[in-house]
Amino acid sequence: MNKLDRYIFFRVLTITVFMLFVLICIFILIDFSENSDDFADQGAALAEIWNRYYLNYIPEMTRLVMPVAVFVACLYLTGQMSERVEIIALKASGVSLYRLLVPYLFIGIFLAGVTSYLDAYIIPESNAERIEFENEYLSRSGDRIDRGGIFRQDSDSTIISINFYDANADVGYRIYLMEFQGEEISRIVQANRMMWVDSTSHWVTDRAKIRTFNDNSIQEVETEREFFDINILPRDITRRTSDIYQLTYPEAMQYIASIERIGAGGIELPKVQLYGRMAYPISIITVCLIGFALAAERRKGGKGFYLASGLGVSFIYLAMMKVIEPFGAAGTISPLFAAVFPHAFFLTIGVLLLLVTKK
Repeated sequence: MNKLDRYIFFRVLTITVFMLFVLICIFILIDFSENSDDFADQGAALAEIWNRYYLNYIPEMTRLVMPVAVFVACLYLTGQMSERVEIIALKASGVSLYRLLVPYLFIGIFLAGVTSYLDAYIIPESNAERIEFENEYLSRSGDRIDRGGIFRQDSDSTIISINFYDANADVGYRIYLMEFQGEEISRIVQANRMMWVDSTSHWVTDRAKIRTFNDNSIQEVETEREFFDINILPRDITRRTSDIYQLTYPEAMQYIASIERIGAGGIELPKVQLYGRMAYPISIITVCLIGFALAAERRKGGKGFYLASGLGVSFIYLAMMKVIEPFGAAGTISPLFAAVFPHAFFLTIGVLLLLVTKK
């Protein structure tokens, strides 16, 4: 990297950090104003709100607003260089527009890598603590995927039905398990309740009736409290839309494999969420390219144009990601396509803008 590259790299980095600070402060102020009544009603202490909620929310906020901060930084610095005719002078001295783009791509790749690492291994832990606080003080329980009439496939020959599951107590009610041998039923277990025991990490049934079918007879046994041998965990039953955001990338992939194994529905949603997390850092490189292409040429309106274009592109980009995600979650389109398409679309726009910019 030469002197110009270092100047652009660290200037973009400095402006990005400043914008992150401003945007996060605004976000915290708005969020606190919206939730202050709930905090007061539930008796949350100010220190607890800051330590458990906002400190754990800052990493997620950083991930979310990083593309906007980088976009503003690229627009501001490149626009400033255009207004001062510095870009024209650089072109006249033999520096091509594509060569000038290199430090922007460096900073984009660097910040995308940092964001990807944070999202893969650091942010999930803070999200888990924050979501636990939300469930305790903000009563946000509307993200449950399964509430009643739950069916799971314990193995290729075993199906279990749960009429209702209490996620807070890890207790399932009106349990019905069927085991098959070939096309015939070999065993049926009916229980009023099954309870998860943390100390042994196993299920226990309460007042269960077990019917075993032999060739010419039926054996029936009633039990009061007995170990329930199934390969299903509480998280496989009490799924939430926020589960993926509390897991590292390896854990999230194991979680999806577990859902597929037990035959649960709605598997497209966690896939879209995971693929979306993995693809999100691409947006940082994309906005670097678009910001540079928009601001590399002097335009009427000056800073007003750059501000309006920045807000407009950011809004459309975010709207496209949010609009297409439900189609992937519903299975209308591939979850991978739903996660990648907005980034590929705007990356193409960035390349086209760069091609039509005056060289």
